[in-house]
Amino acid sequence: MKETSWASLRDLLVERYSEFKYRLARRLGSTELAAEALQDTWLRLERPGHAGALDRPDAYLFRIALNVAADHRDADGRQLALSEIEALRHLDDDEIDPERIAESRSEIAALARALDELPPRRRAIFIAARLDQIPHKDIAAAHGVSTRMVERELKRALEHCGERLGRISPRPFGSPPQESSL
Repeated sequence: MKETSWASLRDLLVERYSEFKYRLARRLGSTELAAEALQDTWLRLERPGHAGALDRPDAYLFRIALNVAADHRDADGRQLALSEIEALRHLDDDEIDPERIAESRSEIAALARALDELPPRRRAIFIAARLDQIPHKDIAAAHGVSTRMVERELKRALEHCGERLGRISPRPFGSPPQESSL
């Protein structure tokens, strides 16, 4: 192992840019995100001094790029991905017809009525967990209950909404089913 300077890491990034971009795009599922991550990786390497003793500078660079991409995804978590925007742009006009719009509005109104029927704490837990996506432990702390109680209240809210909307399983409003530990 030898000391690796930031400048030598930048040189390595330039030298093997295509390879890094290809590997990142495969891992991330997006060439745009890969390119953006590599650009920000370059900017992070713009500093004097040494990175320290590195056995595999290429693996170190790849890990930096993955971390940068994760930061981007976290920051952009509430925005549509480029592929989702493209899919929306290419929807046929007949896919967004007045009938579907009316059905969707009716379903939203039925859900709102179902939520209004819930006890206040259960409704607040449902909204915090499903709409605001607050972690269960934070909801539990805010309401002075256990996380298990939050899960029970959420399950009851989902069952109630599923019944009111004529759905057997509350899954469309909840998380994907968890794996059984049996």
